[in-house]
Amino acid sequence: MEDTEDFVGQGPHPVDDDVFKEPMKKRRRSDRDQRFRAFPSMEQSALKEYEKLESRTRRVLSNTYQKLIQSVFLDDSIPNGVKYLINRLLALIEKPSLDPIYIGLFGSTGAGKSSLINAIIQQAMFLPVSGESICTSCIVQVSSGCCEQYEAKIHLLSDQEWKEELKNLTKLLHRTEELDREEADAWDRDDAVEEAIWKLQMFYGNGAERKNYEELLRAKPKGKIPTSRIITLKAEEAGELSVKLDPYIRTQRRDLDGESAETQIWPLIKHVEVTLPKSELIPEGVVLVDIPGTGDFNSKRDEMWKKTIDKCSVIWVISDIERVSGGRAHADLLNESIKACQRGFCRDVALVVTKTDKLHLPEYLRERKVGNRAISSQREAVLERNEMIKLQWNRILKEKLQSKLPADSKVLEASDLVYTVSTQEYWQQALLTEEETEIPRLRGYIRKRLLDKKRRMVTKYVTEAFGLLLLTDSFNCTENLPNEYLHMSGLRRFVEEKIQLLEKAIDQCFAHIEQPLQEGVQNARTSYRRILGACLVRSRGNQGFHQTLKAVCLKNGIYASRTLARIDLNEAITQPIYDQIDPIFGGIFRTGKPTGSTLLPHIEAFKDSLQEKMMEIGVRNGWKYDSYKKSFLIQEISAILGGLEDYILRKKRRIYESLTTSVQNDLKPCYEEAAQIAGKKACERMKDVIRRGVDRQVDEGMFERAQERMQHQFQQLKNGITEKVKGSIATMLTLASSQGDGLYKELADVKSEYKEMEKLHRSLREVAENAVLRRGMQDFLLRMSPSKAVPPKA
Repeated sequence: MEDTEDFVGQGPHPVDDDVFKEPMKKRRRSDRDQRFRAFPSMEQSALKEYEKLESRTRRVLSNTYQKLIQSVFLDDSIPNGVKYLINRLLALIEKPSLDPIYIGLFGSTGAGKSSLINAIIQQAMFLPVSGESICTSCIVQVSSGCCEQYEAKIHLLSDQEWKEELKNLTKLLHRTEELDREEADAWDRDDAVEEAIWKLQMFYGNGAERKNYEELLRAKPKGKIPTSRIITLKAEEAGELSVKLDPYIRTQRRDLDGESAETQIWPLIKHVEVTLPKSELIPEGVVLVDIPGTGDFNSKRDEMWKKTIDKCSVIWVISDIERVSGGRAHADLLNESIKACQRGFCRDVALVVTKTDKLHLPEYLRERKVGNRAISSQREAVLERNEMIKLQWNRILKEKLQSKLPADSKVLEASDLVYTVSTQEYWQQALLTEEETEIPRLRGYIRKRLLDKKRRMVTKYVTEAFGLLLLTDSFNCTENLPNEYLHMSGLRRFVEEKIQLLEKAIDQCFAHIEQPLQEGVQNARTSYRRILGACLVRSRGNQGFHQTLKAVCLKNGIYASRTLARIDLNEAITQPIYDQIDPIFGGIFRTGKPTGSTLLPHIEAFKDSLQEKMMEIGVRNGWKYDSYKKSFLIQEISAILGGLEDYILRKKRRIYESLTTSVQNDLKPCYEEAAQIAGKKACERMKDVIRRGVDRQVDEGMFERAQERMQHQFQQLKNGITEKVKGSIATMLTLASSQGDGLYKELADVKSEYKEMEKLHRSLREVAENAVLRRGMQDFLLRMSPSKAVPPKA
C-alpha cells in the first residue's frame, strides 16, 4: 500500500542488515557555540544547557552502539532483536539536531520582502531592492551556518525542465493565421506574449521569438550553462557576494542592452540558497524565504513555489502601508497563507505592514478620526497610525482565520498577528527608535520559535534515548521470566481490541467531512458558471488577454507570472467546496482536546490507553515501578505514534488538494482543445471551448468524482495509520519478550551507559525549571530598565 510504504520508510526503527555503519562525526564545541551568537545571554544559557544534554545523550548512544557492534562483530548471524536495537541506536545518533524552521515572507511586487530580510540580517543592500519595481525574480532562501565565508548556490532548471518550458513558450508565440491590425496589436500587448518573447531573447538572443521549438533546440544559448546545473558563489564579505549575486536574482529590465553573462542564463534559474557565516542576528536553524506572490509559468518552478509555501511553519504576509487596505493581490496572499495552514505545516500566520514611515502629515491630520488628542509631529502620527492598523487588522485577520480554521487553532492564540515595520527608519532612525521599527520584535519572535523547538526536540530525543537504553540493559536481565509470555499475550489481545476501536474512531472522525462535502458539491454545481465567467473576463476585454488565456490552457488551467495575479480555474470553481469543508478539515487535523472530528487526539488517547495497560500489567507481573519492560514499552509507544503524527501531516496536503487535482484531470481534454485554437476571434473561441467543456464535465459528475476522490484519500490515510500501528506495535511487543525464539543473546554490559542516561533523563526537569526562572528574571529586568531615548521630533 502506497501510504503505508511512505510511512515505513520514515519510521524510527527499521531492521537493516547493514548494522556496522559508522555514525556521523560529532560537532566541535567551538562550532556549537557559534550557533548561539544571535541570542541574548539568558537565552544562550538555556540553549547551551539543551545542547549539552543532547551532546551527552549522543555520546552515550554512540558508546552503547560501539559496545553492541563489538559484541556481535564475529557472529555468523545476528538475531533480529539485536539488529532492531543497533539500527534504532544508529538512527538516533544520526538524527539531525534540529529540522530547519522555514519562515516564508510572502508578498507581491514592491511590498518590501527583500528590504525586510536585509534589515533582519543587518545587511542594508544584500538582496536587491528597488522601490516599486519587481526585484527578486525567484525564491531566495537565506540562512546562517558555521561556514567561514558568504556563500550562494544558484539552482538551475534541468535540461528536461527547460525543454518543457521552451515547448510551452513557443506554442504561446505560434500564430497559424494572419490577424487583422486590431487583433495583432492586442496580441503584441498580451502579458504572456511579452514575457515569453523576453525570456527567449534573453536566453537565445534577438529573433529567437520567431523560431520554432525544433530550431531553438538546435540553437546555442548566449550564456554558459554548468553541467551540474548549480552555480556556487563565495565571498569574504557580504557586499562582495551581493554584487556577484545581484544579476542572478534581480528581475532583468526588458529594455536592457549589453546584458552580462550572468543575466543571459536568468530564465533558467529555479531558486537560490544563500548561507551567511556565523550570524549574530539570524540563528542557525532558521531559514528566511523570500517567496514571490504569484508562482511561475514553468511547471517545476510553480511546483516549488507551492511546496515552499507548504513547508513553511511560519508565514509573514508582507504588504506595504499604502496597499494593505485594498486590492485583490493582498486578499489573494492572505487566502493562500490561510490555505497553507490547512494543507501544509504552517502553524503561524502574521501580517507584516511595511514602509510605515510613509505618511503625509497634513493629509493624515485632515482625515484623522481618532479622539481629540493633539498630534504635534510626524513621529506621533506614524505611531498612532501604526496602532490603529494593528487594531484594525488584528480583528480582520482573526475573522478570516476563524472563518477557515477551527476555533481553538493555535494560530488564533497568537498575541501578535500584525507587525508594523519600517526598514528605512531602522537604518536612519530619524523618526522612530530601533524598537519602534519592530525589526527587533521580529528577530525576537524568530529566536523564541527556535528556542521552543529546540526544547521540544531535546526533550523528545533524551526521552527516546532513555527508552532504548532501558531495552538494551534489559537484554541481560531475567526479571520474572515465568510470567512474561502470559502477560504479553494478554497485552497483544488488548492491543488488537484497541486498534479496532481506533479504526472506528477514525471512521467517525472522517465521517464529519461527508455532509459538508456534499453541500459544497451542490454549491459548486450552482455557482461554477458565474465563477468561471468572472475568471474569463478582463477589465480591458480581450485586449492583451488572448495569449494569457492560451497560457492558462497550456498549463491545464493555471497561469502565473510576475506581472499578473495568479489565475487558477480549477481552484476557482472548487472554491465553494473548500468554503464549506475548511473549518471541518482544519478540525480533523488540529491538535487539542479529543472530539468526534479530531484525528490526532484519538491517536493520543490510543497511546494513553496502551501505556495505562502496560502499567497495570507491570504491577500484576511484579515489575518494579521503574522496571525495564514497562518503561521501554511506554517510551517506544510514544516514538512509534510520534512518527505517525508526522506521517499524517505529510499526507494532509495530498488529501486537501485532491479536489482541485481531480477537477484539473477531468478538464485536461478541454484545456488541450482550447490551447490549439488560433487565428481570428481566438480568445472568444477558447472561452467557448472552456465553458462547454466544463458544462459537459459537470453534467457527467465532475464535482461528485472530486468528492469521491477526497473520500478515497481519507480512506487511504486510515489504512496507512492502522497498518503501521499493527505492524510496529506487534514488532515492539515481540522484541519486549526477553526469552524464546532466539531473538536475543547476551550482550555487552551497558549498565554504566544506562545510569548516565538515567541521569540525563532526570536533568530534563531541571533544565526546564532553569529556563522558567531565566524568563522571569528577563521580564523583570526589561520592566525595570529605562526606556531608550527617542529620536528628535520631526
